[in-house]
Amino acid sequence: MPEFALPDVGEGLTEAEIVTWRVAEGDEVQVNDVLVDIETAKSVVELPSPFAGRVGALLANEGDTVAVGTPILRIDAADVADPADPAPPADEDASEAPKNGVLVGYGPRSEILGSGRRRRRVTRAPRSSEPDVPAPVSVAALAKPPVRKFAKDHGVDVREVTPSDPSGIVSRADVEAHLALRHTNGGSEPAERMTQEKESGRERRVPIAGVRKRTAEAMVQSAFTAPHVTEWVTVDVSATMDLVDRLRGDREFADVKVTPTLIVAKAVCLALRRTPDLHARWNDEAQEIVFPEHVGLGIATATDRGLLVPVVESADTMSLSELGRAIGELVSTGREGKLQPAQMTGGTFTITNVGVFGVDAGTPILNPGQSGILAVGAINRRPWVDEATDAIVPRWVTTLACSFDHRVVDGEQGSRFLADVAALLSDPVRALTF
Repeated sequence: MPEFALPDVGEGLTEAEIVTWRVAEGDEVQVNDVLVDIETAKSVVELPSPFAGRVGALLANEGDTVAVGTPILRIDAADVADPADPAPPADEDASEAPKNGVLVGYGPRSEILGSGRRRRRVTRAPRSSEPDVPAPVSVAALAKPPVRKFAKDHGVDVREVTPSDPSGIVSRADVEAHLALRHTNGGSEPAERMTQEKESGRERRVPIAGVRKRTAEAMVQSAFTAPHVTEWVTVDVSATMDLVDRLRGDREFADVKVTPTLIVAKAVCLALRRTPDLHARWNDEAQEIVFPEHVGLGIATATDRGLLVPVVESADTMSLSELGRAIGELVSTGREGKLQPAQMTGGTFTITNVGVFGVDAGTPILNPGQSGILAVGAINRRPWVDEATDAIVPRWVTTLACSFDHRVVDGEQGSRFLADVAALLSDPVRALTF
């Protein structure tokens, strides 16, 4: 009975959380059938089976954090063949994947998902001793991994949730509606997730795991490793807002979501050409400062799973429309919970838009291994002094905050970079001079 151990799906994974089992004991699986969803530091990943056989036992529970190399499932390869099918040759080991099979975690998506829709899994009940009594079956509910995790964190079995979508896919809104109904009906959550009564009121306890755990570890590492310096500048971005309006009507940008963040991203790439120190990295082991050839631009994205930072590779080589498409695709994929680890590596500089929450500015913490991060505040109409006329006029204004690693970046470089970004947002025509 072969054991399936938790693999390293890339980037030096040491442990992962079991989010959702896609199979149950007794299920038959083929090579590349998805067995389980795991949550790594950066994404939810589907693990396909390297074996064909019948599931003998699940060795880990949903919610468990498991070290790489730990067996999480047993597959009985000898109990898979249908009696009507011809037996395999005697010298063929049924426990092994075909020699031309794809390694676990890296199978072509078309092979794993078939027609493009995820298979419904049937959980088989134990075989009855009465041959004429059909075994009951239940169809697993369809829901994206972030929705399953949200439901699990609130003690909800997604199979009990009524989907509003005609396709039968359970959404987060469906889970929230189920929770509201349960609260109205006086229902309660399971003990491991239930709200605990205290004299001071009710509190909800959620285990520190998954993205939240990794984010906390990364932020502590960054805050206590790299000496942070943060500089601020308030800038009139009325010209940028005018540019955004014009581009939204431009045929070349018909399939691009044009936002101020896109213009900020382009300004950052241009400014980094003049001050590359802001996306260099400190290598303590080799005692070197490493200057990458291109900009790996991280875009901080709020998702149901927490804060993720997908990376646009070689962002500095892209046209504005190409950059807009790349950002749009990554952000959309992140919010759907489908980002893969490779899409969140290679970042050299990060942009975080706190303005979408109505916040004026903040002091961003560097992503580990990076030397610069830019926070963009809310863009609001504010009174502004027109230098040409000395009159007070309403203008679109925002505040930028740039944090940098003072081991790599001196105040001069940090200030020059921030001033360049501000100048480009104040007057995008300046891009022609960079």
